[in-house]
Amino acid sequence: MIKAIAKILTALAAFFGLTFTIYWFNLDMKLVRKIYDALQKHYDNLKRDKRL
Repeated sequence: MIKAIAKILTALAAFFGLTFTIYWFNLDMKLVRKIYDALQKHYDNLKRDKRL
């Protein structure tokens, strides 16, 4: 019983450490920026229908 609780607490501590690191270094928005730049290159190269 104690070992199971210790494993759960260790997992929660690791999860908290991971999410705090992501928050602290703003890694989520850095990833979004890279994805945005890649998608922007793709959409800039698409042919446009210029009729209104």
